[in-house]
Amino acid sequence: MIDVLVAGGGPAGLATAIHAALAGMEVVVVEPRPAPVDKACGEGLMPSGVAALRALGVREVSGHPLRGIRYLDGRHSADAPFRRGPGLGVRRTHLHAALAERAAEVGVKIVRGRVDEVRRHPDRVEAAGMRARWLVAADGLHSPLRRALGLEAPPGPAPRRYGLRRHFRIAPWTDFVEVHWAAGGEAYVTPVGGDLVGVAVLSSERRGYDEHLARFPDLLAHLDGPAVTPVRGAGPLRQRASARVAGRVLLAGDAAGYMDALTGEGVSLSLLSARALVGCLRAGRPEAYEAAWRRLSLRHRVLTGALLAARRHPLPARLIVPAAHRLPAVFTAAVNALA
Repeated sequence: MIDVLVAGGGPAGLATAIHAALAGMEVVVVEPRPAPVDKACGEGLMPSGVAALRALGVREVSGHPLRGIRYLDGRHSADAPFRRGPGLGVRRTHLHAALAERAAEVGVKIVRGRVDEVRRHPDRVEAAGMRARWLVAADGLHSPLRRALGLEAPPGPAPRRYGLRRHFRIAPWTDFVEVHWAAGGEAYVTPVGGDLVGVAVLSSERRGYDEHLARFPDLLAHLDGPAVTPVRGAGPLRQRASARVAGRVLLAGDAAGYMDALTGEGVSLSLLSARALVGCLRAGRPEAYEAAWRRLSLRHRVLTGALLAARRHPLPARLIVPAAHRLPAVFTAAVNALA
């Protein structure tokens, strides 16, 4: 019987597996897709996420240093520099490859397959033809295991939001993550290399990628290089779990619940939560993971929730960037509370 079976080999699953292996546990990751796996995400790591990679022993990942967050609306702009070192813009495929390499180094076994059915017992779980002391469900935003285990919670009355992302072969014009605000949506610019920029759009309106970009003429003026990746989409973004722990099954990453990509710390939070999850297993207190997850995600949930609430009403939405421009200290403090 192995110690930890991880369903899902994305960043959250691999980070959980690496921490467990470093703690002396026998770990198997079950993932249906060949590495490296791409998906629609903003590809920006907060400074806390960069530190979390170092704690995993992940070697340097190719990318682009990020100095902070910038908000723009066509008339105003506001900069919030990171106070505790740079973040990192990194292609999702590069991040995944680096985590997979580190997992192999520490003895994590990765097998192709899918965890569909879970049999739970007082002293073990059985899934994918294996027996394990613990199962970690890290199977993504629309986690089938979260649903199968009865841990899916209603998303609430807020409008559903969706994300689209692609890359352009151009030299970055900034070392900030730029968030361009317009009526109905935002565009996120993340430099991820010396000649590559990722542009993601988030909105509750279902439109094509180019239609969304047309709302951001100042951004479009910069995009004079070719698009070099297909458009990838994700959503609806808000997903809720009623709990993160169900007996010997624990939820990690987006499967544990996701609010929105608006504030950009999803991957960083997943890496930090993976460490907390394994710490609870090592201590023999898996039930403590629920409180640990809530503590780690509290600032994200409060600040992102406040921005989303403002976003839903035209007048407050128009005031977000002007307020950040007029109150730079407050804006910088909020960004660094998340970073």
